[in-house]
This record gives sequence, structure tokens and C-alpha cells, in this order.
Amino acid sequence: MILLETEEVVALNKPPGVSMATSGREGKSAEEAVARLLEASGERADEELRLVHRLDVRTSGVVLLARNAAAHRALSGAFQSGGARKTYRALVWGRPRPAAGRIEEPLGRDVRDGRKMKVRAEGKRAVTRYETLSRLTGVTDLWLFPETGRTHQIRVHLSTRGHPIVGDDLYGGASRWHGVRDATHRRALSGVTHPLLHAERIEIPEMGIDIAAPLPKDYTNLLFLLKLSPLAGGKKSQ
Repeated sequence: MILLETEEVVALNKPPGVSMATSGREGKSAEEAVARLLEASGERADEELRLVHRLDVRTSGVVLLARNAAAHRALSGAFQSGGARKTYRALVWGRPRPAAGRIEEPLGRDVRDGRKMKVRAEGKRAVTRYETLSRLTGVTDLWLFPETGRTHQIRVHLSTRGHPIVGDDLYGGASRWHGVRDATHRRALSGVTHPLLHAERIEIPEMGIDIAAPLPKDYTNLLFLLKLSPLAGGKKSQ
């Protein structure tokens, strides 16, 4: 689904389950990642689009693609310098306290499990701010504002604080539904098949970009069932 088209950029709403991985060692190119994204979004590759940034395979939301080399440099620079403001949504287990705060923990590769990242004193600086939208017994709907862009940053930061994302099997969020008392809620939460993490908005003021992606249906359906507000596309303090 195309969210925005300009002379410089195409913004797509990435569905969960689409890999944007690139690896020269494994022969996975950026061009192939773009092609997978376009195919999953129901769009045709009528031009050469350049990959600017990536989302985890099971994360949904806004992805920006550059239409030319100059736009790619400008967009990449905005992401690297912090000029790109990112807002995510996540449904997490428990009730983060305080209701709004800042998580600043350095991250590095988990030496015991190469698929994962973990808090490491010698790791790279990583900062995530969060604000609570809605609370229900057992789960909380959050806005998240990553100030850095480390691999799995939001997922690790939340898990480290004891609030893994619902459906996140890699960081401890896939099985906590066993403790939910309400049978209807327990059945709904047990059926979540991917981390409920959504890249909701990207803002790059210097380039006039402000684009939001609606929540995926499985996220909104679960919010309604749990009697939480879906509040799509909201904007909080940066």
C-alpha cells in the first residue's frame, strides 16, 4: 500500500512477515529487498527505487524508498543524524512505570545467541522514549520514540524492563498469555503470531515529510477486543 509519492520518495506500508534483510555474504541485495516489499504491498516495480532504512521482518509500518541518488543521500543523512523522527506503536505485557519515560541502555550482539541483541556495557548507545496510550489488566499500549536506530532496539529495551512485546517469541513475549485470567482475552492474546510492533509515523521536517501508516488489522482487532482505543496516526511530543 502506497502512503505517499513525491518526486523524491515513495512511502509504503510494510505488512508483517516481509523480509528486508540484505547480506552480501548470503547474496541478499537491497534491490531484492525492495522487490519483496513492493510485491507484498501489491505494487509494481516500474522504476528503480533505493532502500533507505529497514524494519524487522515481523514489524509493520512506514518504509521510505528513494527515487534517485540525491534523495537517497538526503534521506539516509536524515536517519543517521537524527533528523528523521520515528514513532512506533507496541502492545506490551505488564504496566510500565512510570507511564512515560526514557530507556537508555547500550546494546550489542548476544554472544550466546547470534539472532539476538542484548544490553551490554560495551555495546553501542541506544535510547528509546515511551509514552502510555492505554492500559488494561496485563497489557499496555505504548507510543515509542527511538532516538537511535540499533538492531531490535525497541524489542530489547522493553524486554529488559520486564515488558516484552506481545507476540515476540525471541524476547520473551510470546507465552505470557498463559497468565491472563479472562478466558476471552487469553484466547485472543494466545493467537498473536508476530510481535505487535508497528512503525506508525516518520517525520523529516527539513524534507517536508510527515507520513503515518494505519495499524494492521490484527493489532486494531485485538485493541477493540481488549477495550483499548486504536488511536491511529497520533502524534505526541518529540
